[in-house]
Amino acid sequence: MKITVLTLFPEMYENFLKTSIIGRSIERGLAEVEFVQIRDFAPGNYKHVDDTPFGGGSGMVMKCQPVLDALDSVKTEDSYTLLMSPAGTPYSQAKARELSKKDHLILLCGHYEGLDARINKHVDELVSIGDYVLTGGELASMVIMDSVIRLLKGSIRDTSTDEESHENGLLEYPQYTHPADYKGDLVPEILLSGNHAKIREWRVLQSLRLTEKVRPDLYAKHEFTEEEKKILKKFKDCE
Repeated sequence: MKITVLTLFPEMYENFLKTSIIGRSIERGLAEVEFVQIRDFAPGNYKHVDDTPFGGGSGMVMKCQPVLDALDSVKTEDSYTLLMSPAGTPYSQAKARELSKKDHLILLCGHYEGLDARINKHVDELVSIGDYVLTGGELASMVIMDSVIRLLKGSIRDTSTDEESHENGLLEYPQYTHPADYKGDLVPEILLSGNHAKIREWRVLQSLRLTEKVRPDLYAKHEFTEEEKKILKKFKDCE
């Protein structure tokens, strides 16, 4: 996969690209990341990429010309362009899965007060990582890059992502490791039993209960599998 980032601040990514799974994936050739400095496409000696908004208001707005010229310099028929925007579609694990199958992602990062709205029609999708405002789109693009690159085949073991939070619309069950007894705080006994069928049952139940408690919005729209229905009924009957 190739990822192209259009930004005014490529230096923000230096340590990010060298770290952990992201760094190893790039070293193995699973992902290629390039940066395009939007300012390079601005005319004149001062390379201005922004201007005051029509109609008045505070802040500065990034102009069409340098942004779209930068985009045109890298866009191909195989490209899929995302614009980081608080007005975009909420980002999700399902979207990360979808994007991980693309050949070429272009991530467009705005800054200042935002981008000229006419730029929107030149991208495939506006994406938001949450209901808050950042200084620019760079941090949001890192979130997307991280979530996508880790899903590429060979980045981590295939089974490592199967039961993570949000993969099936639920939060992941609680995880534990050694020691089994930490100052009297014990790991659930079922996890030490060696009974894999019972452990599986416990994990499904905990995932459902945790989601219902912490994210009732996810729980309310979850489509229960037959296994989940059976486990819920079994433990409800036991209560």
